Amino acid sequence: MTFICAEIGINHNGSIAITKKLIDVAVRCGCDAVKFQKRNVEMVYTKETLDSPRESPFGKTTREQKLGLELSLKQYSMIDKYCKKQKIHWYVSSWDVQSQIEMRKFHTKYNKIASAMLIHKKLLETVAEEKKYTFISTGMSSIKQISDAVKIFRKYKCPFELMHCHSTYPMPHDEANLKMIPILEKKFKCKVGYSGHETGATNVSIPAVMLGASSIERHVTFNRTWYGYDQAASLEPQGLQRLVRDIRI
Repeated sequence: MTFICAEIGINHNGSIAITKKLIDVAVRCGCDAVKFQKRNVEMVYTKETLDSPRESPFGKTTREQKLGLELSLKQYSMIDKYCKKQKIHWYVSSWDVQSQIEMRKFHTKYNKIASAMLIHKKLLETVAEEKKYTFISTGMSSIKQISDAVKIFRKYKCPFELMHCHSTYPMPHDEANLKMIPILEKKFKCKVGYSGHETGATNVSIPAVMLGASSIERHVTFNRTWYGYDQAASLEPQGLQRLVRDIRI
């Protein structure tokens, strides 16, 4: 059965109340898991970037904006308890080694490598040594870069699957390039899923499943017009419901 993950990511806009409601949506729709993103903002971004001006609901600098979108370890403890109560798996894509190590305390079943982190060798090694089943997104990557990542996970005997991904938010439909799914599957002899950032619930994900995608990941939100990078490329609750229904059919 296709593994379906609702990516909450940073669409919670720093609110644990919104987070819990989005978890509820994923549960009602029949998703297998929800996913978040974890960053140590001061490590991931340069001081110059963080000091630069940026208007947001959280302040007037990029630092304030980035910190406003981050959940604390205390909040992740609340998420851990809530997901156990709701009987749904949760996991994160960490964007730095420290964040990955911090998240080990929660003993989640899965790990995720974000497309932007595929060439971060030390992070890949830190994840692979945990030997948890890992979803590896391949947006923006060359075949050589994907191959190097695969070698690390095989070296550590860590189970994984690749995820075909196009890192545009939202993605134009004519750039989906879904034939990469069977190509990656044949070349690397592994499962290949699809992480989508297009508009619409099923117009790309269903063909992806028909081409062999073993997993589907889509961002979820309550309102695609809310503040945030990923909102426009996300599914609202009715869209997520249609996605899960049609994949299961």
